[in-house]
Amino acid sequence: MELELKFFATFREAVGQKTIGREFDDGATVGEVLAALESEYDGLEGNLLADDGDIRDMLSILKNGREVVHLDGTETLMEDGDTLSVFPPVAGG
Repeated sequence: MELELKFFATFREAVGQKTIGREFDDGATVGEVLAALESEYDGLEGNLLADDGDIRDMLSILKNGREVVHLDGTETLMEDGDTLSVFPPVAGG
């Protein structure tokens, strides 16, 4: 299946572009996609998934505009044509 992956702020810098398209096996989960990205891009390694396999604190990972923590977290199934957006922690005041 084909997915659109969008990266913001420091993650965009790590990947080198805002949007990429990638093929994944049917039935891939958000966790599997994030793990693949960590292994592909040095700047993402260890920055998306915690040691226990959950999404790191303070990250926003959206599937088609919906926060995956409100779906099934890393077990959220991806489908052909989905968009996964990856936002780093944001601080401000």
